[in-house]
Amino acid sequence: MNVEERENPPWSLAAALLTWLASVLLLLVLPQIIALPYVAAHYRGTRATSEVLLADKTLIVILVSGLLPVHLITLFIAWCVTTRFGKIPVRIALRWNWNERIGILQCIVLAILLFGFAWLLALAFGGKQTELERLLESSRPAALIIAFLAVATAPLVEETIYRGILYPALQRFWGSIPAVVIVTLMFTIPHVPQYWPNMAVISSISLLSIVLTVVRAHTGRLLPCFVIHLAFNGIQSVIIVLDPYLRALFELGRHDAAPGTLIYLLRPFI
Repeated sequence: MNVEERENPPWSLAAALLTWLASVLLLLVLPQIIALPYVAAHYRGTRATSEVLLADKTLIVILVSGLLPVHLITLFIAWCVTTRFGKIPVRIALRWNWNERIGILQCIVLAILLFGFAWLLALAFGGKQTELERLLESSRPAALIIAFLAVATAPLVEETIYRGILYPALQRFWGSIPAVVIVTLMFTIPHVPQYWPNMAVISSISLLSIVLTVVRAHTGRLLPCFVIHLAFNGIQSVIIVLDPYLRALFELGRHDAAPGTLIYLLRPFI
C-alpha cells in the first residue's frame, strides 16, 4: 500500500466520528419512525407480535422506503461537515477526482473480481439465510426498492461517510494502516445485523471494505472508491431485478429447483 502524506481535511476527528454516529442512528431509527403511523393505524387495538410485523409486506416496503430519506439526510449532514456549509467546494473537500494510479476501467474490473470472489466464498461456505435475503424475498416491491437504493444512493452515502470523511480524519492522526483497519471495522459492524449469522457474507463485506479503503489510501482520491462500490452494487441490483426471469429460465432445465435458488447463489452484498 502506498504511503501518502498525512491528509489535512477541513474537519476534525470528532466531527468525523459524530457524522458516522449520526448516519448509523438515522439508519436504525428513522425508518421505524416513518413506519409508526402505519403500524398505529393498521394494528390499532391489537398487540402485534414481531412475527406478525415481519410478515407484513406493506410494513416492510415502508421500512425499506425509509432508507431513502435516511440517505438524503446523511448526505446533507456530510455536505455541511465537509464543505463548512458551502464554503469549500465538495469536490475539493472530498478529493472527488481521479489520478494517474487508477482509472475507471481498472475500477470496474476490480469490482467484478470482488463480486466473483464474494460469490465463490458464499458458495464454498454457505450459511443461513440473512436478514437482507428475507427482505428481498418478502415482496417484489421491496426487492426493487432495495435494488434502486443500492445504486442510486447507497454507494455515494457509504463512500462519503467512510472513505470520504472518516478515513482522512483517522489517517491524519494515526497514519494509513491504522486508518484502513479502523474504517474497515466501522464499515463492517453496521452491516453485521443484515448478514448475521452468515459469516461468509460478513467476511466478503469486510474484504470489500478493506479493498475500498486501500484504494483510497493508495490513490488519495474518493472517486475510484465510489466507482468500484457502484459497480459492485450494480451487479447485485441487476441480479435482483432479473431474478424472476433468471429463475424461470433456470427452472426450465431443473424442474426441482428450490425456491430462492438464485437469491441463495447470488447473495447480495449491498
